[in-house]
Amino acid sequence: MHLTRRTRRLRALRVAVSAWLAVLCGCAQPQLSPSAIQTQAIPAGMARIWIYREYEPYETLGRPYLRLNSVVVGISEPGGVLFRDVPPGSYMVTADTVGRDVNQFVNVALAAGQSAFVKIESASLWESDLNYRADTFYTRAIPPDIAATELARQRFHFGG
Repeated sequence: MHLTRRTRRLRALRVAVSAWLAVLCGCAQPQLSPSAIQTQAIPAGMARIWIYREYEPYETLGRPYLRLNSVVVGISEPGGVLFRDVPPGSYMVTADTVGRDVNQFVNVALAAGQSAFVKIESASLWESDLNYRADTFYTRAIPPDIAATELARQRFHFGG
């Protein structure tokens, strides 16, 4: 079949626009495989904290700031994951929240070369009534084998 030059250009333009739209809407963000999680090299003398959240649109689509020892390190994206390389030590991992609960946030202690996996969870109905609803976020330490499986379903966010 013989295509005109104009037809070939229009097809090429459609492919380029489709690719650009996929990047803009976040559809082209890389997924992490369990093996990729373990092969990410931790810089010498540092530790790593992975923070992730499952995509639960029926719960909340809120995007709270994530903090390590009260310092903002990123944003919790629904269905997203990020990591931060940190000096060895103890870290309180929190997410900005309206609702308050007991045992809401986790502390992780890391030595050089170690990784911790922290999952963001939410309970949108914890602090609510008929006229008011506030997102309540929690952080939970997750064992590496379970985290590797769960991280494989998330989108990686390079920045924060």
